[in-house]
Amino acid sequence: MKSLLVTGGAGFIGANFVHYWLSQYPDHKVVVLDALTYAGNLANLEPVNGLDNFEFVHGDILHTDLVVELLKHHTIDTIVHFAAESHVDRSITGPDAFLETNIVGTHSLLKAAKQVWLDGGVTEHRFHHVSTDEVYGTLAENDPPFTETTAYAPNSPYAASKASSDHLVRAYQETYGLQTTISNCSNNYGPYHFPEKLIPLVITNILEDKPLPIYGDGKQVRDWLFVEDHARGIELVLNKGKVGENYNIGGHNEWHNIDIVQLVCKLVNDAFTADGQLAKRFPNATKAVAGVAEELITFVKDRPGHDRRYAIDAAKSRRELGYEPVESFETGIRKTLHWYLDNESWWRAVMDGSYQDWVKRQYS
Repeated sequence: MKSLLVTGGAGFIGANFVHYWLSQYPDHKVVVLDALTYAGNLANLEPVNGLDNFEFVHGDILHTDLVVELLKHHTIDTIVHFAAESHVDRSITGPDAFLETNIVGTHSLLKAAKQVWLDGGVTEHRFHHVSTDEVYGTLAENDPPFTETTAYAPNSPYAASKASSDHLVRAYQETYGLQTTISNCSNNYGPYHFPEKLIPLVITNILEDKPLPIYGDGKQVRDWLFVEDHARGIELVLNKGKVGENYNIGGHNEWHNIDIVQLVCKLVNDAFTADGQLAKRFPNATKAVAGVAEELITFVKDRPGHDRRYAIDAAKSRRELGYEPVESFETGIRKTLHWYLDNESWWRAVMDGSYQDWVKRQYS
């Protein structure tokens, strides 16, 4: 039986990982540590609340003593580290929080793991660090995809902070012998995705008849990965990955941003055509009702340092771990759209900020 500490487990990817792990390993213990900053949401963990082998702890990874206490109290043998500030736009306007959480916070976890595991003689352990393809920088249109040997060249404060944390994890493995692995993933999408990100933003804005802002010419290219396929990839790294190695986890699925937006518009149009009840449930969605959601597309000034293309080569993960995405983009994007249509109360609570009210009442 494993006992996992999942940092940032109330966030988008972390919560989906917790759901997946507990469904696959119902005899394992999972402890989530989350500071419940703006992107953390306890509603994301509602499906697993009440399970005997699940526990939520409100706390900050910067508090090393708390992490040490949790590792000892729950006999944790595996850390899966998701906790991070992750929105590029926010990192441009306010980089300090990204350096504090992503760099200093990761070091806090590493110090705690070293103290409890290495200094305490725990030979079987794993510190898995979840990173991003953005650490590799940007690609030209015809460049080969990023591999695990691509030199780091981060272009935003967010990417630089994640690159720094990757290096710290590697250093603790090389210097102290901490048993670590790192995965670098492409853009995730799926249930519980915070509505400031591209795909949920487009869906929710269409439902409110709000503009769909597209940076620059919309020709930026991203590789898209369904979030549960990311969880499967991390599972394979934990079960089969070699200590000290990096593994790319991607969707083999490159799209221009503008094409993603146009596809989502079409799928929403089709959904409203197929289900007449949607017009009653979402009376503001006049463009979708008319079948012309794409008329909401609005081009805006590009953001500073906007990377043109990301693409992941996941051949190493496929070869060494047997990794392969289960969801195609067609199946994954439809699942995502229908989740947002079926979970209006979740995204409305996020958008109006009321999801934070309970946190303020409980912890302030």
